[in-house]
Amino acid sequence: MDEFDENEIFEIEITDSLDLHSFKPSEMKRATEAYLEEAVRKGFELVRIIHGKGIGVQREMVRRLLSESPHVKSFKDSPEFSGGHGSTIAVLKIDTK
Repeated sequence: MDEFDENEIFEIEITDSLDLHSFKPSEMKRATEAYLEEAVRKGFELVRIIHGKGIGVQREMVRRLLSESPHVKSFKDSPEFSGGHGSTIAVLKIDTK
């Protein structure tokens, strides 16, 4: 059995949605920042970040990060059919040069 190296870099496909359930709490901020940069580079105008409902700790971390990100125009709760307050929709700033 191969040993897991937590410092190993791996690639994941960038889509219009990021599910933070697959990350450790200590990785969430870095993963979200990297995701936003790549989503802007790929030209996404709107993305959904799934943080879960829980007691709101991850939701607040995501929203604080979005409010400080130079890549984000605005954000809001996802519609109920798309996660409600368990995920956040962010409108990204796209460079149209």
